[in-house]
Amino acid sequence: MVSAVENMAANTSWSALGKATDLRNRILFTLGLLIVYRLGTFIPVPGIDGGALRDFMEQAGQGIGGMVSMFTGGALGRMGIFALGIMPYISASIIVQLLTSMVPQLEQLKKEGEMGRKKINQYTRFGTVALATLQAYGLAVSLETGDLATDPGLFFRASTVITLVGGTMFLMWLGEQITARGVGNGISLIIFVGIIAELPAALAQFFASGRSGALSPAVIIGVIVMVIATITFVVFMERALRKIHIQYPRRQAAGGKMYDGGSSHLPVKVNPSGVIPAIFASSLLLLPVTISTFSGNSTNPVMSWLLANFGPGQPLYLIFFILMIVFFAYFYTFNVAFKPDDVADNLKNQNGFVPGIRPGKKTAEYLEYVVNRVLVLGSAYLAAVCILPEILRGQFAIPFYFGGTSVLIVVSVTMDTIQQVQSHLLAHQYEGLIERSQLRGKSGTKRRGKKNPVRR
Repeated sequence: MVSAVENMAANTSWSALGKATDLRNRILFTLGLLIVYRLGTFIPVPGIDGGALRDFMEQAGQGIGGMVSMFTGGALGRMGIFALGIMPYISASIIVQLLTSMVPQLEQLKKEGEMGRKKINQYTRFGTVALATLQAYGLAVSLETGDLATDPGLFFRASTVITLVGGTMFLMWLGEQITARGVGNGISLIIFVGIIAELPAALAQFFASGRSGALSPAVIIGVIVMVIATITFVVFMERALRKIHIQYPRRQAAGGKMYDGGSSHLPVKVNPSGVIPAIFASSLLLLPVTISTFSGNSTNPVMSWLLANFGPGQPLYLIFFILMIVFFAYFYTFNVAFKPDDVADNLKNQNGFVPGIRPGKKTAEYLEYVVNRVLVLGSAYLAAVCILPEILRGQFAIPFYFGGTSVLIVVSVTMDTIQQVQSHLLAHQYEGLIERSQLRGKSGTKRRGKKNPVRR
């Protein structure tokens, strides 16, 4: 039987957006900050040779340079102040989350509520500064080695590091403001906008290749069908659940009243870790190759070997990408996203149990067994979506603008943002119902007061 909440959610109309003033203000606030982010990608880092950079990016645009530039919204290709993007913050937050599950002191902080959460966020910011500084310095040295700096030296390195680290920290602040006062997850929306912003230029180049005869109509149609099929598959897998039946016994409340037991389901997503494994694996693989690309790989045998063997589409790159995705899918799920011991303890405290399984340790073992089997499919799905575009671009020279990680981010962020907007609309609809019911109650009270005066 469909509940009243589900009926209301199904009947929620987008026309109510004009009446939801708070939601409209949140959306405008989010759009304003995202426009600020896009403007910042066009502000260049001082001391860069613009002509040499354009020539370099035209040569590297089909390889790692174009891929990383797409992931940063084109800021890296223009060497803007947001060239590092938000990836240092994401890497730092993932590392802190993983350490929280392994270090007892950090785990205790997590259980201390708001104060503990603020302390963990402070550690994440410190980690972001450290990672951004290392990456910015490596990028500055690489720019000097690649003859892309107009006046190489200590001043150039210092100014580049300060500018890039400041840009990353400003992006982190923008993301936090969007999350707190806007709609959706701010960090995810920044990455989403960065990917989508480069889409029109990529589509124009793609169709121009078709008009010039470089691509046949069959290839163009095949790529379009493949993109639609991939997005459909990602949406299906992100919504897929494994429901574990939970039973609650009869209970006696105060006063001796008995309540019948009920049943529910514990939903376990096929992919509990989301896009985190793909993002973390991509950031680890892209960092050394990006540095080798900018540093002029022909002069350094180590960098030359890295670019030759760990470039997109290369066998070692694909193998390590798959292994890291699978590893982080399991590691992040069992240490952060879904802890079987904690879930089993919560069920035990709520007097819930899995039919046929004893509460406590046996329930935790059963949940771990189920999640292990589900993750086989979830990690394989993540690896397939991330690897397929790389194989098409690297081995078959088929243009595929979206990388697998980009597809996952775009689809996941879109679904999450739409869900949050619908939640705000549903809350606005509830507020309207409550206000109308209160008004009816007041008017009814007045009418009853007139018809039935109080007798003394």
